[in-house]
Amino acid sequence: MENRILTVTSLLTILLLTLHLTSDTIHARVGTPEAGGSTLVGVPILALWLYGTLVLGQRRSGYIIMLIGSLIGIGMPLIHVIGAGGIFRGQIARSSPAFLFVWTLHALGVTGMFSFMLSVRALWGLRRDQPQ
Repeated sequence: MENRILTVTSLLTILLLTLHLTSDTIHARVGTPEAGGSTLVGVPILALWLYGTLVLGQRRSGYIIMLIGSLIGIGMPLIHVIGAGGIFRGQIARSSPAFLFVWTLHALGVTGMFSFMLSVRALWGLRRDQPQ
């Protein structure tokens, strides 16, 4: 049951991250990495994460990929809060549409953190099941 929940939360985090990256790209200033170049990095990472979730989901390597992916999901809100235009400086409120952007960040943080906890638990379960 927990493996299914981990798969669903990992897929949801991937979906939310694609929405977030799309919003970043649409609202980026010309000449910044977010204006298109980050797609060259983001797409292969998301594809690997998707592969780890769907194909390797019951294996140690799949759990590790989902763990790393969950850290990316957790990191997005942190990057936007701490960054030069972060929430604490009021720049996010000026983005359009601000509600969807901020909601996506919150949802990414929640699903990322939940996926992280489930990944750690799954990896711990594999460690416990190994013969000494």
